[in-house]
Amino acid sequence: MHRMREVARLTCVVTLGVAVLACARRDGEGPEVNVGAVPPPVSPPEAARPRLEPPPSPTRAQDRERVEERADSVADLAIRRAAAERAQETGVEAVSLLGDSLRRPSIPAARRAEQQRLLAQARHEWQRDSSAEALIWVGRRLGYLGRYNAAVETFTIGVNRFPDDPRFLRHRGHRWITLRAFNRAEDDLRAAARMVGGVPDRIEPDGLPNARGIPTSTLQSNIHYHLGLTRYLMADWEGALAAWNDAVAVSTNPDMRLASDYWRHLTLRRMDREADAEEAIAWVTPELDVVENHAYHRLLLYFRGLLPLEELEPEGAAALDDATVAYGLGAWELLEGRPEAAVARFERVLQGGNWASFGYIAAEAEVARARQP
Repeated sequence: MHRMREVARLTCVVTLGVAVLACARRDGEGPEVNVGAVPPPVSPPEAARPRLEPPPSPTRAQDRERVEERADSVADLAIRRAAAERAQETGVEAVSLLGDSLRRPSIPAARRAEQQRLLAQARHEWQRDSSAEALIWVGRRLGYLGRYNAAVETFTIGVNRFPDDPRFLRHRGHRWITLRAFNRAEDDLRAAARMVGGVPDRIEPDGLPNARGIPTSTLQSNIHYHLGLTRYLMADWEGALAAWNDAVAVSTNPDMRLASDYWRHLTLRRMDREADAEEAIAWVTPELDVVENHAYHRLLLYFRGLLPLEELEPEGAAALDDATVAYGLGAWELLEGRPEAAVARFERVLQGGNWASFGYIAAEAEVARARQP
């Protein structure tokens, strides 16, 4: 199998000829990889297919080799470009874990116009100075417009151009989660986590600022958080817990810790470690000064018996929009031994349109597992 993959890879590179990696603006597109005419793949590559079961545990050398091969492969860049072009033409960004086509989310006109303006500004900065910072913002702005494949393409360029900058792996890992490519996400985020080990942390600026305009997360907390989420989605509870523990260790405000301890609590309960799960959220009180993670705060208060259900659960259409709360309540039902009620709640989450949200993706993974024979 390895020999077949290597032959296919070399054949692709030879077919592409002398590839020139260039980042430019073309017909409204972001940075490009000019590699000639590459037809879109009929189906996602094997490594990009979503996986729900816990992944194998490769050696560190094998993991590094796999990530480096992807980062350096001209063929991989070509595939990313083809996927972005196909998504741009069809509007279909991904396929759900249940086999449904996921189209680019609808964005209110005013917000779309503002994000397009900011994307144009980011492209201009990239063309002006070709810095890592500028390229990061091109990718992030594409993601805010729902152009997730184009964002992955951009971050892939960044991985190659700036191999020592963990931010590209961090952001590409996030968008791999969005695209349901959990194994790729784990590879990227695990590599990013190794890169920031022992390095001073730094605040990560918000692309969509909260009401106070105060960033609440850091590079390292986001790496560990997204790594924990990836493993949780694959039911790798031990791996997820290790990442949540790392995320809590670098949390410096209530918002950061609420997000990590919410998922850490659920993970510990999935592992039947009830006492540890309760201890993980014992610090959560109604008086916490929360900037943006209000849904996680309210869920943890409910889990602790400090908030009644009627003050937590949205009604009507709002219930479909608040995938975070809806998934949290479904997870609670599941852990309380009511699987049928839990799955019914998860399926209601999927009636909403916010398929890029983590609550939606988690509900989708639960339903997919429940439907497995």
